[in-house]
Amino acid sequence: MDAISGRWKALIVIHISEGNDRFSLLKAAMQGITDQTLGKQLKELETSGLISKTIIPAVPTRVDYTLTPKGEALLPILANLSEWSDM
Repeated sequence: MDAISGRWKALIVIHISEGNDRFSLLKAAMQGITDQTLGKQLKELETSGLISKTIIPAVPTRVDYTLTPKGEALLPILANLSEWSDM
C-alpha cells in the first residue's frame, strides 16, 4: 500500500498504462499537479519498482516511463478498487 499511497501515485500508474509515458503528457493529463510533485512521485514509483525510466539521447533529451511487470500486476487491483469505490 505504501507504494501507491497518496493522492497521485495510482493515477500516475493508470496514465502510464494508457500511453501517457512522458513527463509532459502526464502533467497535461493530471490537472492540479505541480512539476515538483510529479517528479517526486515518479522517482518514488521508480524506487518501489512499479515503473522504469528510459532516457533517450536526443535533442532535447527525452525520458519515457513504462510500467514494470510489478506495475502491470497492480492494474487489476486498481480496477477492483475503482469498482469497489463506485458501489
